[in-house]
Amino acid sequence: MKKLEAVIRHYKLEDVKTKLTSIGVQGMTVSEVRGFGRQRGHKETYRGAEYTVDFMPKVKMEVVVNDNEVDAAINAICEAARTGQIGDGKIFVSSLEGVVRIRTGETGTDAI
Repeated sequence: MKKLEAVIRHYKLEDVKTKLTSIGVQGMTVSEVRGFGRQRGHKETYRGAEYTVDFMPKVKMEVVVNDNEVDAAINAICEAARTGQIGDGKIFVSSLEGVVRIRTGETGTDAI
């Protein structure tokens, strides 16, 4: 099993969710986060004063998939989240030791 953590733009979340659902991914966790990478923020003006916003608002979504579904899930996220501009985000892939469904006690891939 693998855990995919994708940091994407807010307005792309629904597109990514729809795409993942269409390939059979059943669940995800979504958090609102702030950060920066190559995008390095932007400048805004408030009451005549200009200031730099370093940390950009993003959405972090976490999805757990079977090993044989990793490539399809990554491709789905990339397709749905890509705008071609700096700041589209990143996907982090990590291995999972185990998963337990609290309600039923199922473990491993049965718990996904």
